[in-house]
Amino acid sequence: MIIDKLSNSHLYFGLGERINKAFDYLKASDFSKMELGKYEIDGDNIFALVNEYQTKDESEGKLEAHKKYIDVQFVAKGKELMGYAPLENQKIINEYNEQNDITFFNGEKSFTLVEERMFAIFFPTDVHLPGIKVNEKSYVKKVVIKVKV
Repeated sequence: MIIDKLSNSHLYFGLGERINKAFDYLKASDFSKMELGKYEIDGDNIFALVNEYQTKDESEGKLEAHKKYIDVQFVAKGKELMGYAPLENQKIINEYNEQNDITFFNGEKSFTLVEERMFAIFFPTDVHLPGIKVNEKSYVKKVVIKVKV
């Protein structure tokens, strides 16, 4: 897991060409004017999901992990807490869904505040719980770039 400001994305260019393309897309796009939905960047190798929602209580969320894609989660508007733990001894509560590339878990995690113009990168070895309220439920516009492993 990596969490940082988009302005520091140059520090992570060593993570590979696909991650670099994800950062380039985030820096070049005005998400305030973009409709919600899926945007192809490089076919099924890299694509963006633009979404908006109200943050939720921790009890309403589930830890998740992916096998085929790295998540680059960018908060375009608002702020939220994101839970994280290394994928180790979590209890699987929903088996892997290959079509949606997701497994849900129960387990321990720690939370980090992710504010506007910040990103979090979650690798297949990370479980994460995004979209959690900071103090009260609030609006978030988020872009999740899926980067094929």
